[in-house]
Amino acid sequence: MTAVAVHQFAQCITCHAWSPDHSMVAFCPNNNEIHIYRSSEDKWERVHILYKHDQIVSGIDWSAKSNKLVTVSHDRNSYVWSQEASEWVPTLVILRLNRAALCVQWSPKENKFAVGSGAKTVCICYYEQENNWWVSKLIRKKHDSSVTSVAWHPDNILLATTSTDGKCRVFSTFIKGVDTRDSGASLASDAKFGEQIIQLDLSFSWAFGVKWSPSGNTLAYVGHNSTIYFVDDVGPSPLAQNVAFQDLPLRDVLFVSEKMVIGVGFDCNPMLFGADERGIWGFVKFLDERKIAPSTSKYGSQFSEAFGKLYGQKQVGNDAVESSKPRGGVHENCINCILPLEKTGDGRVKRFSTSGLDGKVVIWDLEDQEDILSYS
Repeated sequence: MTAVAVHQFAQCITCHAWSPDHSMVAFCPNNNEIHIYRSSEDKWERVHILYKHDQIVSGIDWSAKSNKLVTVSHDRNSYVWSQEASEWVPTLVILRLNRAALCVQWSPKENKFAVGSGAKTVCICYYEQENNWWVSKLIRKKHDSSVTSVAWHPDNILLATTSTDGKCRVFSTFIKGVDTRDSGASLASDAKFGEQIIQLDLSFSWAFGVKWSPSGNTLAYVGHNSTIYFVDDVGPSPLAQNVAFQDLPLRDVLFVSEKMVIGVGFDCNPMLFGADERGIWGFVKFLDERKIAPSTSKYGSQFSEAFGKLYGQKQVGNDAVESSKPRGGVHENCINCILPLEKTGDGRVKRFSTSGLDGKVVIWDLEDQEDILSYS
């Protein structure tokens, strides 16, 4: 499978998000700006540049129902942007952070959003109607290092996080007056705000992207040790699996269906993982068919492969190196973001987009792939 559309928007993109109708895309070109492009007659036209942050924008999410943008930045601030006529109007969210904000995501009901930070803190933000402002409640003293990713459970209460302390955690975010008890899953039915439901110590390296399956029954996250972790029955007795691979580490993941996950990262090529009829997860294939597989010499190693990528060489022996062949992939640098773009009637993702440090936004189509559909 190859990409159906490739758009070179900038030299580098830190994050991106789509409008509800997918006619516009917002991204940060590795600075303090948010650029918004609109598609018109197979061409992309820049329609807005949002200026408010002082440092690199590290996270963007576009709500599907309310058409609001939320952004976070290394300047420790967050803004909720509302479109009024032809202008985007920002509202400051007081995060009370002393370190950079690193990631953000709207909850499924869009009445809250979560912000992970370098302050070892997660901010759960919600709107106070009587005061007409966004406020935050903090989950403190639970992480030992920076929070790199957040993911909402479909119940709108549970929140999964990953951190550079190597752990994945699940918290209750129940807020009285915002949530109702009957909206929570059994795990969070009686839990108070900020209560830790489970801590997963599966990785011995930094942990990055985390996602729930569509049903919320399975959790997947990735480690910097070229391993992806799958956890079923999240709770007192979870069932965990890990899949280690020989390629470079992943940065983000996306559930395409209950039994299929796509991971993206430093190898510049989306990787497909699937679960068989027994529920055993494994690597299936790379999605970019144009990529040239790396050499697997007797003396090769993951480090030498990474070193060769950096300097355009590959290791062929203890001392000798030779020029590497062009990899030929759509992405030419680390992919740091993957988002669903279109779903089928039963909730499976059939199109998704990726963005990376090469400044590209790429759209991929999973339809008509028999080996992929077999895992759906």
